[in-house]
Amino acid sequence: MGGRESVPPFLCRLNKFLVFSTAVLYNKEKPCEFSQSGGGGTRDMAAENVIEMLHITKEFPGIIANDDITLQLRRGEIHALLGENGAGKSTLMSVLFGLYQPEAGVIKKNGQVVTINNPNDATALGIGMVHQHFKLIDVFTVLDNIILGAETTKAGFLQKKAARAKVEALSQRYGLQVDLDARVEDITVGMQQRVEILKMLYRDNEILIFDEPTAVLTPQEIDELMATMKEFAKEGKSILFISHKLNEIMAVSDRVTVLCKGRHIGTVNTAETDKQALSNMMVGRPVQLEVRKKAAKPGEAVLSVRDFCVPSKAHKRNAVDHVSFDVRAGEILCVAGIDGNGQTELVYGITGLEKRSGGTVTLCGEDISHASIRRRNGNLSHIPEDRHKHGLVLDFSLEQNLVLQRYRERQFQTNGFINRGAVREYAQRLIEQYDVRSGQGPVTAARSMSGGNQQKAIIARELDREKPLVVAVQPTRGLDVGAIEHIHSQLVAERDKGRAVLLVSLELDEVMNLSDRILVMHGGRIVGEFDPKQTDVQELGLYMAGAKCMDKADKEEKGA
Repeated sequence: MGGRESVPPFLCRLNKFLVFSTAVLYNKEKPCEFSQSGGGGTRDMAAENVIEMLHITKEFPGIIANDDITLQLRRGEIHALLGENGAGKSTLMSVLFGLYQPEAGVIKKNGQVVTINNPNDATALGIGMVHQHFKLIDVFTVLDNIILGAETTKAGFLQKKAARAKVEALSQRYGLQVDLDARVEDITVGMQQRVEILKMLYRDNEILIFDEPTAVLTPQEIDELMATMKEFAKEGKSILFISHKLNEIMAVSDRVTVLCKGRHIGTVNTAETDKQALSNMMVGRPVQLEVRKKAAKPGEAVLSVRDFCVPSKAHKRNAVDHVSFDVRAGEILCVAGIDGNGQTELVYGITGLEKRSGGTVTLCGEDISHASIRRRNGNLSHIPEDRHKHGLVLDFSLEQNLVLQRYRERQFQTNGFINRGAVREYAQRLIEQYDVRSGQGPVTAARSMSGGNQQKAIIARELDREKPLVVAVQPTRGLDVGAIEHIHSQLVAERDKGRAVLLVSLELDEVMNLSDRILVMHGGRIVGEFDPKQTDVQELGLYMAGAKCMDKADKEEKGA
């Protein structure tokens, strides 16, 4: 016998203690830099690190996004990156992918220092990235977006047939089916996410960066993606995975690195921690992971939708097909379903972003079926699915975005001119109330903010308008657990004030915990209505997949 088996266990424990003590003493001036890597033992892990980001610092005007961060990715591991909105996670990954250049620090691949000036350099090094905010060209087809920049040619001619075959094989293998001939502007956000993933797979990258890849995926799609990521790791690929969803991190990652306000807090083995401990590390306080609310006391219908139809851009049939329901004052009604089954078009039709082809919409007793968007906004607040396309003017400042729908009000203007002092004061209040973090406060360009903070700005603007109806589509997309806790409490507070809340969510935990009633859409129709206290995720999943459908008698009994 020899090697490790000949070393007495108590000597191994003593050795680990001495290494730990030395590390603590060496880092006593910078305790947040010490990585609690757990099961690594006393081995030198440098040889196993495929990527090392050493002492990375990245600054923007008014803010240090990454402050002397060191991150090491081992070969064949799934390494999760966790932190609050604005903690610097996406910035750090953008440095690795060549989108940003750091002010200090070095990057090593397989122990060798590398220079990554742009994404082409990253791609040449085998580094791929699925972006939180999609890098797609709306007027191009799905196939053209996937192969753009990595085209295969022969004698100067584009070999699209071979590219299509490769993409179709990848799509089939990893369960990422999407219409390759559809234009990106005509497919859902969930489908666009699939395109981003296929772009990376098409390039045969060995280091994969996933920046909030599941933010708009269904539970089934998330499970499939998690399985795919594990398969990648088995194949020897290394994955950096940014997510705010603790369930996903616990299910798929090997290690977790936590960032807070641009600094490294710690790195832990996933098997040696739990969700509560991670949330405490991330937010710095205990977080309530379950929604607490009193029983709803619904009143009169605020929104009534009758025999409503919205045409589809992708095919001849209706995307929303003869849908009828009410949303009452003092309740949260959730529309659940697999992405692409009409939820997006339903909201667009109600809010006026898409024209209906039949049926009526009544809001606060007024038929608004033909009303303009501005008129509809007089009685509803809308948190849109796509924050860039419909939620913000990205080149406007944060304060300008916060008064987009209110600048005509008397408090924000004097003799027809915008009162900039009043706008600044109002914006500052919302920034503090909703913890919207930005480098230059109210004057920060919306484009430069993190996705989570952009989302918080939209929610702050819409909920502060105090309208009878709140239409919230994926309101917690890309938010950390602390922000989710706050937004959920705000939506419950809106309900308790007597307002009607129409929630559209792909998060089944959110659906079950937040809603008072649940409608399931499949194929553009309402196929089921449920009381969250009398159903479970498995039953909802069957209706979402189309395996079950509530018959007409059941619908009439439930008052649908």
